[in-house]
Amino acid sequence: MNILLVDDERLLVKGLKNSLEQEGFEVFTAYDGNEAINIVKYEKVDLIVLDLMLPEIDGMTVCKIIRSNKDIPIIMLTAKDDYIDKILGLEMGADDYMTKPFHTRELIARIKAVHRRFKKNQRENNVIKVHNLKLYPLERAFFIDDKEVTLTAKEFDILNIFFSNQGIVFSRQSLYEHVWNEPGLDTRTVDVHISKLREKIEEDPSNPKVILTKWGVGYYVKKDRL
Repeated sequence: MNILLVDDERLLVKGLKNSLEQEGFEVFTAYDGNEAINIVKYEKVDLIVLDLMLPEIDGMTVCKIIRSNKDIPIIMLTAKDDYIDKILGLEMGADDYMTKPFHTRELIARIKAVHRRFKKNQRENNVIKVHNLKLYPLERAFFIDDKEVTLTAKEFDILNIFFSNQGIVFSRQSLYEHVWNEPGLDTRTVDVHISKLREKIEEDPSNPKVILTKWGVGYYVKKDRL
């Protein structure tokens, strides 16, 4: 995980950076709001630890700007034990809030917890569901009744096309061109892959309920329900 530490207290940043690197994290550092925004713009940042009181641009504004462009978890820090600041920070999009002074181990625990929640939410937001089937495009994973089913790369690509375009019928030629990125000449290959997919995901491959055939046209998955 790449973490961005944003605080104008250089000694604090130095100590936190060392502690986080010992945990195996990659750490970027920024000492004002402008620098933080530029790092997020040009680097891969997975989580931000952001101080509220910053020079140039304050933490609230930085949080708002980042949230308007990217979905990155943010833990906000402040020297104030102020309920209003906490509410405003959370309303601006912060995922958690810590008041200085704090223990480094608590911050590390919160970083891990926020990241776990974020990844879980991201995973669920990107799932494509069809009845008892779940397809996760980002993870290239497929589940039936929450049990993972192993698919080849081409099988997954074919299923991803169907799940992402439910109700649309794809010809063999079109499927071949989408998946193999070549002119759709070898349509027999598509039939073979569809047959293998049905063996893996259909209760009765000879009477498919998921991947259906539109005779004379091609294959499809029904929209919304099986």
